[in-house]
Amino acid sequence: YEDFIQTDASINPGNSGGALVNLRGELVGINTAIFSQSGGNIGIGFAIPINMAHEVMEQLIAHGRVERGVLGVQVQDLTPELAQAFSIPEQRGVVISAVVPGSAAEKAGLKTGDIIIAINGRAVDDSADVRNTIGLIRVGSRVELKILRDGKERIIQATIGEEQHAEVRGENLHPYLAGAILGDIGENSPLYERIKGVVVVDVAPGSRAWQAGLRKGDVITSANRRPISNLKQLRKIVKGKDALLLNIQRGNMALFLLLR
Repeated sequence: YEDFIQTDASINPGNSGGALVNLRGELVGINTAIFSQSGGNIGIGFAIPINMAHEVMEQLIAHGRVERGVLGVQVQDLTPELAQAFSIPEQRGVVISAVVPGSAAEKAGLKTGDIIIAINGRAVDDSADVRNTIGLIRVGSRVELKILRDGKERIIQATIGEEQHAEVRGENLHPYLAGAILGDIGENSPLYERIKGVVVVDVAPGSRAWQAGLRKGDVITSANRRPISNLKQLRKIVKGKDALLLNIQRGNMALFLLLR
């Protein structure tokens, strides 16, 4: 989830989950994090908006988990240059750069190059806005998308699908990966449009994967010098290999790990 409320209200370690209220005593957010180099409050805090928290609460009560909706598209912000290239007089909306085969978007008839300008009657600001809006729509719900295609406005109706979290135990791919849980990068992940690869969901301390240097949050971008974008590709590359050379993205740092 994104779109945090930034506040200068005092939030200190241990306050996460506490209430952020306005001057009328109304609950407006749930305190979540602070920006600080010292670990103490310096007046830059972040809270989850209460409407988002309320939706999550209702889903947890009803289903025991959060069902994040997906449309099945990759979108990017519409720059002035792209707006000109698509012959759009106003810089508004986001452009669909890819449609996932078999997704809700494909079934609804969305195409690469379509410009999404509104969702359920509300104008969209950027790609993050689209991800958050779709993510909060309940799975199975109908959504109305206003798009531009070839310069003409169209209304597309789509049924929101559920995000699939493909995960696998590392030892099921290769003995050297034992102790790690690996997963595909979901459409709603902040990583989705920034990097291609397989994410390390968790690593058991002391396991073979841990000793080799893998850590939770790492993204494996290539294996044995071959780029990967999902678990299926990783499985194919590492099968039967005596050694694994993994290219890892860890935050802003890239490194190689040799597993043998």
